[in-house]
Amino acid sequence: METRHLISDFDLCYRAICSRDARFDGQFFTAVTTTGIYCRPICPARTPFAEHVRFYSCAAAAEAAGFRACRRCHPEVSPGSPEWNVRAGLVARALRLIADGIVDSEGVSGLATRLAVSERHLHRELVAEVGAGPLAIARSRRTQTARLLIDQTQLSLTTIAFTAGFSSIRQFNVSMQAAFGCPPSNFRRNGQSEQQGEGKLHLRLQYRPPFDSDHLLSYFAKRAIPGVEEVAGNLYRRTVTLPHSHGIIEMEPLKQANAIQLRLQLTNLDDLNLVVQRARQLFDLDAVPGAIKEVLARDPLLAPLITTRPGLRVPGAVNGFELAVRAILGQQVSVAGARTLAGRLVTALGTPLEQPQGSLTHLFPPPEVIAQANLQGLGLTTGRIKALQALVHAVTEEGLILDRTADREQTTTHLQQLPGIGPWTTSYIAMRALGDPNAFPAADLGLRRALEKHEIPADLKNIEKRAEAWRPWRAYATHHLWASLAQPESQLKPSIPTITVPPSAIPQERVIEVINGR
Repeated sequence: METRHLISDFDLCYRAICSRDARFDGQFFTAVTTTGIYCRPICPARTPFAEHVRFYSCAAAAEAAGFRACRRCHPEVSPGSPEWNVRAGLVARALRLIADGIVDSEGVSGLATRLAVSERHLHRELVAEVGAGPLAIARSRRTQTARLLIDQTQLSLTTIAFTAGFSSIRQFNVSMQAAFGCPPSNFRRNGQSEQQGEGKLHLRLQYRPPFDSDHLLSYFAKRAIPGVEEVAGNLYRRTVTLPHSHGIIEMEPLKQANAIQLRLQLTNLDDLNLVVQRARQLFDLDAVPGAIKEVLARDPLLAPLITTRPGLRVPGAVNGFELAVRAILGQQVSVAGARTLAGRLVTALGTPLEQPQGSLTHLFPPPEVIAQANLQGLGLTTGRIKALQALVHAVTEEGLILDRTADREQTTTHLQQLPGIGPWTTSYIAMRALGDPNAFPAADLGLRRALEKHEIPADLKNIEKRAEAWRPWRAYATHHLWASLAQPESQLKPSIPTITVPPSAIPQERVIEVINGR
């Protein structure tokens, strides 16, 4: 029996697929009963009749209902759903853990243990909310990863099978046949060579336009940790340390393709799926600019800022611990000062690369190394040293998790109990490492200066009151205000926005009928 949830309007959703609006790519999938195929909203195929259409909240739900992925629009490369980034409950955390490959490495029992619930309860909640259980969602993720690698690389099918998380070649073949209606060998095309570009593996990561890559790259360039990160023109590069490997990643925006070119050099491919997820999070590729604008542009203060930067993203993090260290080093010092301190820490404690590449020379030191180190002589105050030591102890001894799979409320509470970590640092870590789009450093000096620049009272009470209307996108409002500090006065004059909703637009709060599966 099918489970139905009213989460948007069928007619408006149908108009969106008629106009092939890229803003809604990944927010739902369209299944066609006459063909047994599900597609992205932007699929170039002829639009089906409304009576033959079903809308699903995720690809796994469509597959659980018996539909196969379209071989023309490639659902496997669509951006992720923004709904689960906003939410912080059990289902949202479960989906983020599954995306990180926890079911592949620890099974459903391991997933349930991390979430402190029974397997039965977890399955029931996922089916009710998403339309598919944890195994089905994990299988869908594997098949999508495998299809991406088949299309875009020349890795062998055997390598792809195990890299995507399948436990056997038989399971790989059966799953791909079920998901796409043909064996994986049928997809093999002339992708990029595994060895092309000095051993780099090339992948394209899609996003929803618009995308303000110039501002994002500028933000990273000013904060790049010497030896670990660099921005050269339109290219972001950094070293990465993963559970089973390490290496270098490069990310280059391809504006005409609404994609990021990701180039990877890893010591092995066991962590490929994880690093792809971290890369998406770093550049905030699953953001939904239309929904963010709809809320924030109601404030006459923010409306002109959004018009100036409609595709602004919140920078994420590849390594949550690294980001937390950087946040502590940045307390009450300039951006340049924090960058200098981080560079000293890397030079003293980071692992040197066997083959440095340009200015990339080190891996960021892990918490175990910092825990054993003498931090004197690096120019750190006694307070910062104590804060770093407390953070390291919390991560290594108390199980503090600093990535998007964490329970946001528990993690922020834990952080604020540590010496030297207050509300500002906690909010900054929540914003970038935990991926909380509603994180808001209300006492930030930059926010106060931005408001004063607009001749708006900048006392804490007024800031918090005004920010209530920005939920659940307060992190984006924060970055818009920070960015406004560098904008000329002519672009900052507040105005009452006139919002025109095109026929194809789907307001987030409208109710649409979506079938979540069996």
